[in-house]
Amino acid sequence: MCELLGMSANVPTDICFSFTGLMQRGGRTGPHRDGWGITFYEDQGCRTIKDPAPCCDSPIAKLVQACPIKSRAVIGHIRQANRGPVALKNTHPFTREQWGSFWTFAHNGQLSDYQALQQPGKHLPVGDTDSETAFCWLLNELDRKYPDKPADMQTIFSYLGELCLQLQHFGIVNILLSDGNYLFCFCSSTLHWITRRAPFGQARLLDEDVTIDFHQETTPNDVVTVIATLPLTGNEQWHKMEPGCYRVFHNGEYITYA
Repeated sequence: MCELLGMSANVPTDICFSFTGLMQRGGRTGPHRDGWGITFYEDQGCRTIKDPAPCCDSPIAKLVQACPIKSRAVIGHIRQANRGPVALKNTHPFTREQWGSFWTFAHNGQLSDYQALQQPGKHLPVGDTDSETAFCWLLNELDRKYPDKPADMQTIFSYLGELCLQLQHFGIVNILLSDGNYLFCFCSSTLHWITRRAPFGQARLLDEDVTIDFHQETTPNDVVTVIATLPLTGNEQWHKMEPGCYRVFHNGEYITYA
């Protein structure tokens, strides 16, 4: 399958350290050689960088690794293709407009009989993946229930949690979804998270001989949460999410659990 990477922070923060660990799993320390992508939110805009080549030796990935793009919300993905050929159109993350905002989605898992999710609606898949089909289905279901955006974001996330439980009937659906302000994380099988805040210490990657001292890179008020399929560091305490549950992060803080 694939691996996910997400970040939520209360100040614009770069994800170079975590991305350095993830990109090694894209063909060097892991089998996810079938493309990679990452989306950075900046105010109401977002920039997405994708490449169907293996992340571990992609020149574009090395540029992202070296370029400290600052963001409060990030979604990344490395792909091991199982639905749809290796192609740019099938490379995560996927982005669509919803209620006047860019919503970005990445999926780890595999769905069967997912063609049943291809129902009428304004959101249509461009590529051939079960993941993009599921993303369009989620947004179309939101449209059907809420033609206008609810005032309470909790209402949206609660319904998204119900929809993700329905998607589990088709297979594994570990999901990261963001509108640039909130980061919704649904765990179907495996998803981990860690929140870093003062007092900051050192972190050491598992997949690359790299150590960072966050005390030198942060202020005492910074709060940064990183979400990954599997822990990226070996000397920190990561938390494993319970299958069938979701978490929502805003400005680095966990705000809801179900």
